[in-house]
Amino acid sequence: MAEAQDAHVKLYWLNKSRAQNILWLLEELNVKYDVELFHRSRETMLAPPELTKVHPLGKSPVIEITPPGSTDSVKLAESGFIAQYLCDHFPEGQRLVPQKWKEGREDQIAGETEAWMRYQYLLHYVEGSLMPILVMTLIISSLKSPNVPFYVRPITTAAANKVIAMAVFPNAKKHLAMIEQLLETAPDGGSYICGKTLSAADILLSFALIAGEHRFDAMGEWPGGSAKAAHPKVFEYIQRLKQEPGYKRSTDKIRELDGEFEEPAALKKRESRI
Repeated sequence: MAEAQDAHVKLYWLNKSRAQNILWLLEELNVKYDVELFHRSRETMLAPPELTKVHPLGKSPVIEITPPGSTDSVKLAESGFIAQYLCDHFPEGQRLVPQKWKEGREDQIAGETEAWMRYQYLLHYVEGSLMPILVMTLIISSLKSPNVPFYVRPITTAAANKVIAMAVFPNAKKHLAMIEQLLETAPDGGSYICGKTLSAADILLSFALIAGEHRFDAMGEWPGGSAKAAHPKVFEYIQRLKQEPGYKRSTDKIRELDGEFEEPAALKKRESRI
């Protein structure tokens, strides 16, 4: 791992994307890295076609790692895979992964600690289950935006609200309830999702939860009048993540490189549930 610390990492960063998670992770790992910036189209919010030169799908995040003294590099995509690879190969990654085995249960089925099992699950859960809900919300909500011709907007708005009420909101309630329960039962009474210390799972969760922070209320009627009232621990957790030194360094890095950092956009009140 000592040699890995001298490797060079390049992050292909896209605004308002999960690439910000990986930038935060790189800050925690204390590795040498460069950032190449890409920006979404203001009209369509899609990634620019130039990203297809980096990866066939034209998505972000993507990282490229060059070992010390070598011109060969490895290029990685998908947030969970990137996080696992970086934590496996860089020394500081060890503190971002919970202890795997219970004492005396090494290499046994069901010998893993609760914290490690949570960690592994959450690395896949974020992209496989949580993010699709938020992406679906963004796509459906676009049917209510000013970009839709005004004479058909009442129809598209009614259709969008129907889909959100039937499919999106019920799932969002399940997800926030589960995350609330995970925080309530964090191992060792910790304030992070896997215990007392920050893990890569917290970092990967950050974008989805910060992106959803001001969107959840627009999905429907929550017990207590708001998503925050219904799930206070989730919203306390979101604020805690935003106060993490590594998160702040990652946002400062983008301000330094790009002139500004814009958190994932919140839905405006006029776009909520017309």
